Amino acid sequence: MKLVLIKEKFLAGLQTVQNVISTRSTLPVLGNILIKAVDGKITLAATDLDTGIRCEIEGKVDKTGSITLPAKKLSTIVRDLPADELVFESDSKQSATIRAGSFSSKLLGIPEDDFPPFPSSQGQKIFKIDQAVFKEMLKNTSYAVSTDESRYVLNGALMSFKDAKLTVVATDGRRLALVDQELEFPPENAVDIILPTKAVNELQRILKDTGAITIGVAENQITFDIGSTFLVSKLIEGNYPNYKQVIPAETKERVTMERTLLLNASRRVALVASEKSNSIKLHFSKNNLDITANTPEVGEAKESIPVSYKGREISIAFNPDYLADPLKTLETEEIHLDLTDELSPGIIRNNKPFLYVIMPMRTG
Repeated sequence: MKLVLIKEKFLAGLQTVQNVISTRSTLPVLGNILIKAVDGKITLAATDLDTGIRCEIEGKVDKTGSITLPAKKLSTIVRDLPADELVFESDSKQSATIRAGSFSSKLLGIPEDDFPPFPSSQGQKIFKIDQAVFKEMLKNTSYAVSTDESRYVLNGALMSFKDAKLTVVATDGRRLALVDQELEFPPENAVDIILPTKAVNELQRILKDTGAITIGVAENQITFDIGSTFLVSKLIEGNYPNYKQVIPAETKERVTMERTLLLNASRRVALVASEKSNSIKLHFSKNNLDITANTPEVGEAKESIPVSYKGREISIAFNPDYLADPLKTLETEEIHLDLTDELSPGIIRNNKPFLYVIMPMRTG
């Protein structure tokens, strides 16, 4: 194989695929990136057997072939090359030479035959959605995915294709984030799947702000075709909890406020909250919110902000980190907090099909 490549484009391709590589694998080939040139196309691929990414890069193919090379070493070498253009050659002895300017390096590789093949796309249910829309859906829910490995079905985001819409849900048992998007697909394609955290994170990294993404769902895997980049992931097996039971059917009070104002004020007050209790109290009165924290071993803080509220006085305590998560990712400035009483969940909404259920904390 002989390729002529531009350093920056080669490096960008390596960075696109190498994130999925596991540092704990006992199979040496899983620490490698597959470089393949066929039919005038140059592709790079990496996998940890659960998640795989393949991308196409620009370059000149003088001779076809393939090889896998150690990802970390290869990226480091390419990043430090002294010239913008490089020549990449591999021989039948499974080694590759990289030349740029007066520099040359030889790396030992492993044959493509040892690299796990990407699964076939046959028999998939196909869905298409705008990349920017899907990226925002993941951004507005992924922070609520559980990291508790004992509850493995919560270690990913639920993607529910039903009733002509896609619903993405994430919960860790203490809060729940949900977003809907209308989507056209055949009724027989209706399906619920749980997408693992690693795939969720990779998608947020590689999704663009323009163009469409094609999603293919099979029995135990899902694929995402994003033009020159392709991601495949195993699915989490099991039944996701009935998230609709967590969402209060009705609430009694609604407070409308400015997202950034609430985020910044609650952050400042939370600076005196202790790691042990980690709570702040929100007290709502007519058109006013007092945010307080009182920790005997640290101190106390209070800040007041204007809100739109005409209901009865009500106090409720939240974990400040859980309160901040949706406020950091939402883009609309006006948000609503729907409340019932100090012991019932609160719901944060905006003017989009988004909601966030947050459980209150007991104080006293």
